[in-house]
Amino acid sequence: MFDPRGPSFFELARQALSSTTRGYDLLAPKFEYTPFRTPDELVEPLAQAVGPEKSVDAALDLCCGTGAVMRALRSRCRSHVTGVDLSQGMLDEARRQLAHSPGEAEIRLLRQDVFKMEFKDEFDVVTCCGAFGHILEPDQDRFAERVKAALKPGGRFLFVTTPMPPVTSRRWWVSRTFNAAMHVRNALIKPPFIMFYLTFTLERAEEVLSAHGFELDVSAPFDEPYDVMRLVSARSVM
Repeated sequence: MFDPRGPSFFELARQALSSTTRGYDLLAPKFEYTPFRTPDELVEPLAQAVGPEKSVDAALDLCCGTGAVMRALRSRCRSHVTGVDLSQGMLDEARRQLAHSPGEAEIRLLRQDVFKMEFKDEFDVVTCCGAFGHILEPDQDRFAERVKAALKPGGRFLFVTTPMPPVTSRRWWVSRTFNAAMHVRNALIKPPFIMFYLTFTLERAEEVLSAHGFELDVSAPFDEPYDVMRLVSARSVM
């Protein structure tokens, strides 16, 4: 699962025992070589859904990490592409990764809490990929509010998620076992590390975003082994 250039077991253990932000600061230099980085097989269909080159003025990528999605978005923006993340280490690595990315749009990287963003009607597209495990159910309404505020009227929120797997499936049990272990870790060790699976499934996304005035279009453009994933385009209509 890990590239030889990725983190060692002891580095991962150190990161897991840190806070969420500190953990990602430590992981940042080797993040591109881990399975935690959103694979291009998911990023490219998402970027294609935005449109052709220079088809939008501005895009915002939330929890941007090392900039995998931003690299694909930049050529599709005429003005600027903005990334927001809490980890300065991840933003520093994103800046390095984006330095020679295709496109002419200005790159903006902001260390910011997504729940405290103050963007207003600024972006044609907002994306978020591989980060919903950090956004727990009690916070999802606030998250949807901030996304909606950042979008221009009629703008789109694009993201990748999965339907809730059946209880009899291996994916369900692996995810629930991981989540249980994380709850135990956070009960014993402070500060907590917030990362859980199956928090913003397709069903939950439809419930939350519909309540906040989004109209969802769901497609399945991914090949194996990602064919279980769904690409959601949620348009702000109210």
